[in-house]
Amino acid sequence: MTLGELERLVVELGQKAYQAKYIFSFVHAKNAAAVSDITPLSKAFRETLGARGYFISQLKTLDCLADPDGSRKYLFELADGERVEAVLLRDEQRLTLCVSTQVGCAMGCAFCATGRIQLRRSLTAGEIADEVNQAEQDAGKINNVVYMGMGEPFENYDAVLKSIRILNHASGKNIGIRHITISTCGVAPAIVRLADEDVRPRLAISLNAPSDPLRRRIMPIARKYPLAELLKAVHTYQARTQQRVTFEYVLIDKLNDSTAHAHLLVKLLRGIPCNVNLIEHNPYPGCELAGSSRDRIARFASVLTDAGVETVTRFRLGRQIQAACGQLQAGYGRARS
Repeated sequence: MTLGELERLVVELGQKAYQAKYIFSFVHAKNAAAVSDITPLSKAFRETLGARGYFISQLKTLDCLADPDGSRKYLFELADGERVEAVLLRDEQRLTLCVSTQVGCAMGCAFCATGRIQLRRSLTAGEIADEVNQAEQDAGKINNVVYMGMGEPFENYDAVLKSIRILNHASGKNIGIRHITISTCGVAPAIVRLADEDVRPRLAISLNAPSDPLRRRIMPIARKYPLAELLKAVHTYQARTQQRVTFEYVLIDKLNDSTAHAHLLVKLLRGIPCNVNLIEHNPYPGCELAGSSRDRIARFASVLTDAGVETVTRFRLGRQIQAACGQLQAGYGRARS
């Protein structure tokens, strides 16, 4: 529940609205495990909440794998037995958590292991927020949250935005809105919808090709939302928000990584305030695609930077524990692979 929902609840139960803030802060700032732990509430009110069936839900951490590079991968079990993974990334003093929004994914991108899992269900806002709660209990204060784990966030739009409001709230985790990023494979209508929200996280778009024919080969979403429609949505978003966007580009050996592709990308993005994150393709069992060599990545990046495109190359983190970008399967893909 958001703080507003909690306020309505406590008033309906005959309490003062300010009591809701105690509940919200104990759940999201102090990681309380049970309603009985919310000691500012009277014992009678805590008993009333319990009798009405209210409780503090918690994900179960089934496993935590550590990579020598400092990253960690958590395997969480949901209340119904489904599983998702989240990845913790360390950068100097900052901790970034990559959270999942769905069990599996229906988008079917060729470079992503999660896309090989049939979409099983979407997560609730509480389940998404609790990925952060559970990771903090293990690693400490999370500074950044990126919605780049299992699933397409915009296919679970309402729960994702609700979880962002919870994580951003000053009485809870208080994670700054500019420290929260949603990554989408290109659901154009949702990009426009995001521009009208009262919270505006950073927006990242998984592009991965400078032309429609190539993009359709590796990203089925391109058949529904071709580049012209996607970029029109980006222009609308930027006109309303005045915010830059990030374009993510997974580099696949001899498929989308030539200097010719880079020049086409420069042309495609001309006039769009943006930066580009180049990502090494990370292999997973059953995938026939290979990652680009460091030389090809460097040449591709050079074309972009020479053209004035702000470019960052994201080299692999968490690869030894299958936690790198595009590798999350939560164990569902093992038997199939």
